[in-house]
Amino acid sequence: MPLTDIQCKSASTKEQGKPQKFQDEKGMYLLVTTSGKYWRFDYRFVDKRKTLALGIYPEVKLKEARQKRDEARQLLERGIDPGQHRKIQKLARGVIHESSFEALGREWFSRQQSIWSDSHADRILRRLERDVFPWLGARPIMEIEPPELLLVLRRIEGRGAIETAHRAKQDCGQIFRYAIAIGKATRNPAADLTGALTPVAKSSFATITEPKKIGELLRAMDGYEGTMISRCALKLTPLVFVRPGELRKAEWSEFDLEGARWVIPAERMKMRERHVVPLSRQALAVLREIQSLTGHLRYVFPGTNQSKRPMSENTVNAALKRLGYMGDEMTVHGFRHMASTLLNEFGFSADAIERQLAHGDRNKIRATYNYAEYMPERIRMMQAWADYLDSLRQGAEVIPIHKYG
Repeated sequence: MPLTDIQCKSASTKEQGKPQKFQDEKGMYLLVTTSGKYWRFDYRFVDKRKTLALGIYPEVKLKEARQKRDEARQLLERGIDPGQHRKIQKLARGVIHESSFEALGREWFSRQQSIWSDSHADRILRRLERDVFPWLGARPIMEIEPPELLLVLRRIEGRGAIETAHRAKQDCGQIFRYAIAIGKATRNPAADLTGALTPVAKSSFATITEPKKIGELLRAMDGYEGTMISRCALKLTPLVFVRPGELRKAEWSEFDLEGARWVIPAERMKMRERHVVPLSRQALAVLREIQSLTGHLRYVFPGTNQSKRPMSENTVNAALKRLGYMGDEMTVHGFRHMASTLLNEFGFSADAIERQLAHGDRNKIRATYNYAEYMPERIRMMQAWADYLDSLRQGAEVIPIHKYG
């Protein structure tokens, strides 16, 4: 049974000198000794049992201790060790040892920042703060060995962010090289990890992932002067990042504009699984714009000369080319890679991203039910993505996408 305030107040050692544990719930308990009462939280991280101190009773009341426990549990759900996270926060408040990995990492970052765009610098710092510093930050840089660095990088791989793992390895390698140059380290363990990470899949579809360049592309798309059908198809493409064939063959019967969703039937999907696309406010605006022209027809984007057939498979790519984006720089399919790369970078669930990209689950038993998997997160993610694209289009200060979520 959970503890009560009265029990906390009356708890005492039954025998002089023998500590007593009074269990609350979810791993938290009140440890009572002859010297005082202490809140503790037991948890497991990477198959190791650990204990986190939550404060001293009665300075920290029962309600406050539970809040701290819940915050620690939230960190665990994100793959972060709450004990290590606390150490890093203390270090960040000004007690960072000058030879720690985080101290040298931040020193390297400050020296390089002036040559980077703000968005590029922001991505590097967030990557280090989210994926590296919580585990390596407090470690003396001279003591970090390749297996320890590999464990951190494989934790990133574990959530499906393969490219992010490789980029984090590059960041760490530059920090080690900087430390060697100033005499704080003697070797670069990142250099010993060649071939240890999952290779990044080669994409035959050109794409753009630099935020500043994405903003330029979106502004160019807004100025496209083709037909209304091709213009709306072009505007909708980055908002839904479905496969080109799924977009051009979209039928009005598949859309629920009031419910803000597009349900693509299994027979039109590559993986032959029904697929749901949550529609952001921006996507709905584009659809309502084109609805006035084609809403009475079967296809949302009909052919120019044959309204009973969908538009040509080359229509949107041709529009990109007219805007000056050749096939070796950006393609329609490239919007999928763009979304996948940045959404993983910004920490959305790999499972939710994969489901939204309709990279089918080959477990046939579960496939029937998969079309709506992770839907609440996917709805938030699609709106956050559309808002993020708006911020890039406006050319304002780039706000990390997780702030929209």
